[in-house]
Amino acid sequence: MSVWDDVVGQEEQIAPLQAAVGSTGSMTHAWLITGPPGSGRSHAARAFAAALQCKAGGCGTCHQCMTALSGAHADVTLVATEKVTISIDEVRDLISAAQSAPSQGRWRVIVIEDADRMTERTSNVLLKSIEEPPPRTVWLLCAPAPQDVAITIRSRCRVVNLRMPDPDAVAELLVTRDGVEPGLAREVALAAQSHIGVARRLARDPQARARRDQIVSLATEIRGVGDAVLAAADLVQVAEEDAKAASDERDADERNALLRTLGADDGGRLPPALRAQVKQLEDDQKRRATRLKRDVLDRAITDLQSLYRDCAAIQVGAAVELINESHRGHVEQLAARTTLTDTMRCLDALGTARVRLAGNVSPLLALEAMALALRPRS
Repeated sequence: MSVWDDVVGQEEQIAPLQAAVGSTGSMTHAWLITGPPGSGRSHAARAFAAALQCKAGGCGTCHQCMTALSGAHADVTLVATEKVTISIDEVRDLISAAQSAPSQGRWRVIVIEDADRMTERTSNVLLKSIEEPPPRTVWLLCAPAPQDVAITIRSRCRVVNLRMPDPDAVAELLVTRDGVEPGLAREVALAAQSHIGVARRLARDPQARARRDQIVSLATEIRGVGDAVLAAADLVQVAEEDAKAASDERDADERNALLRTLGADDGGRLPPALRAQVKQLEDDQKRRATRLKRDVLDRAITDLQSLYRDCAAIQVGAAVELINESHRGHVEQLAARTTLTDTMRCLDALGTARVRLAGNVSPLLALEAMALALRPRS
């Protein structure tokens, strides 16, 4: 067993991290781990943090490894924001933590799993600490691509680029670790495009698979303007319902916990001095719901892109495996009644919608424009 077991299909990519463990010559005090969503950036960062604390270099079974991987280690700070951006105050708290010498482990490790969500101003606050960290402090930043992080930050980090793992490796992980039936494991690994987290959710949740099937079928259901408008509204509604379902219980628990901490859980009125804390929590919860909604919509668009990718593969006669093999009949039907030019136009429209959503455009407007572009031209 090793802390690297969950970093699937990245043996060559993580070699610099493994070499740095226990080696002063190849150790760097600031690392930037990049890779597309689902490639295992966070797993690699946590594994590296655990290996740095472990006397055996990452055995995966000792107290240091177990607590570092779970986020309970006193000298490993994990930041995984659920909001749209990481605030300056959060980064200042990390800088303060970085100044402390390790209390139990060998290193003080700060992991920022969403470094791409730091604004330029926030990055500038972090710059000095990245440039001149204390002797036993290591910064681990994660982002989809080096370009997603301010150049002043990435120029001071050693970059490790991950790739998407092979679907077979993801399927094997689902079978061996989660007990998923091999046929289903292979199907969801392809459908998730090797995104391990998405593949696991599809394997465990039949409703998630049904929602994905519904999204994929959207391409052949849009015939006119009315269909496009309704399809966009349906996608937004699904995203809102998913965000609400994932947030309601958690939001209530967080609010109740805060009220108990403030001594106001008996239903009495809060004094004005304490209302600001409740308001801050509510604002953070709204930002978290906004991000979750965007993530659901982005994944829906990614699923549609996979469908048109398969369609283009059939239209050009490429000898490649289909991402949506379980929907082959659906893909072949779409490929037969459209041209490659139509497919490329639809892919462009889907890409544009993703850019617009990332740019804070109204989700309904962005999706309506996308759905209108998916209408057949003839």
